[in-house]
Amino acid sequence: MAKREIIKPATVFREDKLHLLPLPEPPLRPNNPFRRVIPVCEPLLDGKEKKHVLECLDSGWISSLGSKIREFEEKFARKVGAEYGVAVTSGTTALHLALYTLGIGDKDEVIIPTFTMIATANTVLYCRAKPVLIDAEPRTWNIDVERIEEKITPRTRAIMPVHTYGHPCDMDRILEIARKYDLWVIEDAAEAHGAEYKGKKVGSIGDCACFSFYANKIVTTGEGGMITTNSEEIYRRARNLRDHAFSSERHFWHKFVGFNYRMTNLQGAIGLGQLEKFEELVERRIENARLYTSLLKDLAGLELPPETGEIKNVFWMYGIRVKNEFAVSRDELRKRLAEKGIETRAFFIPIHLQPVYWKEYLSEEFPVAEALGKEGLYLPSSPGLKKEELYFIAECIRKASHE
Repeated sequence: MAKREIIKPATVFREDKLHLLPLPEPPLRPNNPFRRVIPVCEPLLDGKEKKHVLECLDSGWISSLGSKIREFEEKFARKVGAEYGVAVTSGTTALHLALYTLGIGDKDEVIIPTFTMIATANTVLYCRAKPVLIDAEPRTWNIDVERIEEKITPRTRAIMPVHTYGHPCDMDRILEIARKYDLWVIEDAAEAHGAEYKGKKVGSIGDCACFSFYANKIVTTGEGGMITTNSEEIYRRARNLRDHAFSSERHFWHKFVGFNYRMTNLQGAIGLGQLEKFEELVERRIENARLYTSLLKDLAGLELPPETGEIKNVFWMYGIRVKNEFAVSRDELRKRLAEKGIETRAFFIPIHLQPVYWKEYLSEEFPVAEALGKEGLYLPSSPGLKKEELYFIAECIRKASHE
């Protein structure tokens, strides 16, 4: 008889890669003129969010049935250029539901970047499929599209590009490859609300797209997510699977294994308040980025986030790479900023370095993603940041650059 044990964490790791991992989070001290910690991100809830929530409370419609959800779905889909929206409980469940809806299953393969948040890979695994990893490319930090074809096999079913930190991927090339091999394209747009690629809005380019509404996202509902698509078939199937796959023929009758991924009416209400200032929330991120760039662009050894041609980067987070030429290391810079009450985050630790995944990818090399993970951090990027706070953060970085 098997011993009863709860699940145990993965503990083994590659000794030769330990130097690539960030140090633990530095302690924050509100040692600045503002007498507060400047968080890496906090939501801006200064509109009609409260009004919409109170309407839910007054009506009694607080769970997954209520008019706010449908209105939020329709309005958000329009904001990102899509015909349909399916609201769910998180960006992670949006990705899982999208994969499941498209029939991704046992032993299938889905191509994703290794430089991404772990949810991208996990949702593929939830479907009992295999994440096939592609390195980043150094200019935009997105998936290296020139490496995709070499990883395609007869088991490949989909490409799931991530619009990293709000910068759209090379969607023309991705769609070209997808058409050639008859693959689905699922945009992981968790960080890219309002971004555009050559005049097309992120969220309307692939077969479907997945957004997150976590508290640090450009549009937030606290927790939450959404699938957007121009396909009525994908929309109807995802909508059904989101709600236990109840049948229209009779209640408690199920032809599919479905999920309880339903957003609440309260969350939809917050989302509606956010959408009333959607363009403002996007523009504030862009304005923050422009000011950061103007203040930091002349510092040697500091690589600033990319802006390329016909691409609208919405700078969900303002990321920088601290290279060897800079006076201090990435982790030392984070420590010095924390001493001034400035919160930062290290870039994503690539999927192939994660304790739960690394054994699957021992024979592969991902040098660009490893460099990004080692050198990158992002700065406070809240939409409510004051200009004097941005100047203070930049000045602290400039001081570190001279030491």
